[in-house]
Amino acid sequence: MNEKKKILGDQRRAVILNQLIDKGAPITGGVLAKLTNVSRQVIVSDITLLKAKNEPIIATSQGYMYMPQATIGVVERTVACQHSPDRAEEELNLLVDHGVTVKDVKIEHSVYGDLTASIMVSNRKEVTNFLEKIKNTGAAYLSQLTEGVHLHTLAASSEKQLTDAEDALKKAGFLIEPN
Repeated sequence: MNEKKKILGDQRRAVILNQLIDKGAPITGGVLAKLTNVSRQVIVSDITLLKAKNEPIIATSQGYMYMPQATIGVVERTVACQHSPDRAEEELNLLVDHGVTVKDVKIEHSVYGDLTASIMVSNRKEVTNFLEKIKNTGAAYLSQLTEGVHLHTLAASSEKQLTDAEDALKKAGFLIEPN
């Protein structure tokens, strides 16, 4: 029998952390599990332990990602939007077409308070993959809990990109503006 040996404890978490840092892109729990020869549930526990040690790891729809806090040359802005679920693809594509990364979606739920989910899409392919995952799993959009009202944290390399994207959201009827 040609069975790979499990990587144990601290050594496994070091391997996971190095993989996330080196790749600079999302890695699924399944890939990390195969790499270290453990179950995906063990990886979930390891990620939790790494986060508890203040490692900037986020879970996205594409997998786990290492997100160092000090990203030079990146500006962020939060925008308030409202639309029906059938316009999610239009909204996300509009944003990524302006060179913007949609980091997350946030809602204010009447019972649970603030809820945030990572999205991390920067191009149309990632948007398509994200939406297919929602469709294939039967998951609901967070905004369905708030009649379509939600916030997005947007990131770009310039304020102009964010302003242009925000203007496009307004023109398309997505943006909620203060009265």
